[in-house]
Amino acid sequence: MSVRSAIASWLTRLYFTRLRKKGGSLDLSILSKLPEGALLPLRRDGVDPVPEIGALRDREPVSKLPIPGMTVWLVSGYDEAKEVLGDAKAFSNDFRHLVGVGGAGADQNPGGLGFCDPPDHTRLRRLLTPEFTMRRLSRLTPRIHAIVEEQLAQLEKAVAESPDGTADLVEHFAMPVPALVICELLGVPYEERDAFQQFSVARFDVLGGAGASFGAVSASLDYLRGVVAEQRRNPGEGLLGMLVREHGDNITDEELTGLADGVLTGGLETTASMLALGTLIMMEDRTHFEAIREAEDPATVAAPFVDELLRHLTVVQTAFPRFAREDTEIGGVRISGGDIVIVSLSAADRDPRLGDDMDAFLPARPPAASHLAFGYGIHRCIGAELGKMELRAAFPQLVRRFPELRLAVPSAELEFRKLSIVYGVDTLPVKL
Repeated sequence: MSVRSAIASWLTRLYFTRLRKKGGSLDLSILSKLPEGALLPLRRDGVDPVPEIGALRDREPVSKLPIPGMTVWLVSGYDEAKEVLGDAKAFSNDFRHLVGVGGAGADQNPGGLGFCDPPDHTRLRRLLTPEFTMRRLSRLTPRIHAIVEEQLAQLEKAVAESPDGTADLVEHFAMPVPALVICELLGVPYEERDAFQQFSVARFDVLGGAGASFGAVSASLDYLRGVVAEQRRNPGEGLLGMLVREHGDNITDEELTGLADGVLTGGLETTASMLALGTLIMMEDRTHFEAIREAEDPATVAAPFVDELLRHLTVVQTAFPRFAREDTEIGGVRISGGDIVIVSLSAADRDPRLGDDMDAFLPARPPAASHLAFGYGIHRCIGAELGKMELRAAFPQLVRRFPELRLAVPSAELEFRKLSIVYGVDTLPVKL
């Protein structure tokens, strides 16, 4: 495999947490061959980006990553990041540019909106957009609140049944809430939701920071194909049923499967990480916890809390890689056609040019500019509003149901992911 294809494979596997297992152990050979500096965008210190990437951003917001055999640029400054993310003409997301059409690794094309360009991207996004308007999403509000309450009950049950009175908030709350909301959105039948959750968790087996096997990904895709086939026969009221009814044969089963897979990819692990890390921040600073719990109208406090949390955590650490279509310039740095550009969203969202003390978590801070936690431009996460709805519902319900919620272990014992595009914590043991 060429260096170019190896890096393409590495990028894809990291983005979708699909690192292949060999004989029961993880094959990290590609990562071991990369200089430490190349992994800088994926490193963290607790919930914060490592100081080194902040220093690099302040010194050189567009810098070259030390990856042998190819030119890869790291964009870590906020203004420069928006420039790259907002310019779909100069920068392509088409995965084939990384490996070459028919080249080694091309069969690993993840597909979906994140790895395609207009006009394909325009057509597919236009199909999805109506379902993600606030008017359409508002019908999910009662079910989101009900799902949160159901999982809080499951968390309480797990604690009651535990010999030491503890339970993993990730397993019993942070992961199931978005999984079940996605069921509602897609229109997965109620009787199949346990199976859907199992496939979802297996696919994103990142709780140990390692990633899911390709077999689990294949199984989940096969399952989604079955869901699509059923929706084709009997369209329901969810997203897939709507697409079948309104667009019929103008959208293929593979496209429907890819879109469903994209919803799962974009909406499960990210929201689960936000729920877990957001709860951790509240437990470590009870000021935030009590502010939400004691508010007469929790929504008024939860909205700025969630928005600042999204900026502060920016759990999707880097955007999908871009490919420069032609010679261009970003932040005074010349980018040649064919170069790969990776945007550090987490570093950009801490850029001091946005305001004072951007490394601090301050829910009361006036929004100086739009954060990049959901990306920017035509590839901005289409499910951003749904994600915010889930977070705004979950945190107030959690703190009001369990006012004595606290960590069951010292925070120093928590295991955060070492290298992951979507940052998170392995488990979050709590007492109620």
